[in-house]
Amino acid sequence: MFKIDTVVVGAGVIGLAVARALSLRGREVLVLERHDRVGQETSSRNSEVVHAGLYYPPGSLKARLCVEGRHALYRYCIERGVPHRRYGKLVVATSRDEEVALQALYERAATNGVEDIELISGARLKEMEPELRATAALLSGTTGIVDGHALMLSLQGDAENAGATVQCRVPLLGGNLDSPSIRLRVGGDEAAEIETELLINAGGLGAWNVSRSLEGLDPDSIPPRHLAKGSYFALSGRAPFEHLIYPVPVAGGLGVHLTFDIGGQARFGPDVEWVEKIDYTVDPTGAAAFYDAIRRYWPGLPDGVLAPAYSGIRPCVAGPGEPPGDFVIQGPKQTGHPSYVALYGIGSPGLTAALAIGGHLAKLIR
Repeated sequence: MFKIDTVVVGAGVIGLAVARALSLRGREVLVLERHDRVGQETSSRNSEVVHAGLYYPPGSLKARLCVEGRHALYRYCIERGVPHRRYGKLVVATSRDEEVALQALYERAATNGVEDIELISGARLKEMEPELRATAALLSGTTGIVDGHALMLSLQGDAENAGATVQCRVPLLGGNLDSPSIRLRVGGDEAAEIETELLINAGGLGAWNVSRSLEGLDPDSIPPRHLAKGSYFALSGRAPFEHLIYPVPVAGGLGVHLTFDIGGQARFGPDVEWVEKIDYTVDPTGAAAFYDAIRRYWPGLPDGVLAPAYSGIRPCVAGPGEPPGDFVIQGPKQTGHPSYVALYGIGSPGLTAALAIGGHLAKLIR
């Protein structure tokens, strides 16, 4: 058995941001990742959108950390040369009922402290994006995209330069919480036992399994887990838009929207499919529903131009028919152990909020 001050489980964007924040504050940090490389699950299977903070209930962690994280992320990208672009986003209404929902979304965004937002008329929208069919829109000027892979490599580099170690292909097998420190069992090519003064569970989809593997943890501290699968389809050819295009939000997600990757390739998604197991297969027949959804706001979408791209699975603490859950960030008081911190349900806007989550945790454990 060897001892180390801090262990972070999970080298997705959240785990790496946490490791960076703690190592920059002088903590000895070891990051354990079960995959061959960092960021192989939720962190690399999303829209890569930098969210403004429009959607989240005022006072929630998502609302606060999204806005804080967005400011921090744009600064970080400029300082580190991480590829990104502020496209701006149009949330479009195609009916009177959706216009009412758009007004409510605008008011929520303003309450959340989101800047550079504006309600625009259908006539002005037609001038901005002639191919759109909509009666009104909410313009979010600070929404953009980021190269998620480049971001994670930069966070990893920062953490390692500050003394952290990131170990891939090292799964956490279990642990014991019967003392103030935590004893862990890890696998991989060199199985070992570790004693740590602080364990941070940033396991993403696997966070629930990590907690269940810890002997002595109160199972009532573990929230429910629901899996929301979202598939994406790529557009063949160039999209005739200058902004990201979103419909009014739907239950379980933000609707099938148009975004761009860092190279300018347009893609649509995600849809929402509640699943019981992790499976990233994209069903090609799902394109039919995508055409229908997209043509509500882009009636000129040609036939035969959508191809399956990829899918992701959001770890959720609320399921179908329930209001969307907030981020769950449990400090020692909530986990019931002085050395254990756990994060659950860090789906969207986790990528945007990552740096703010790292700072939040650093303050939580001081």
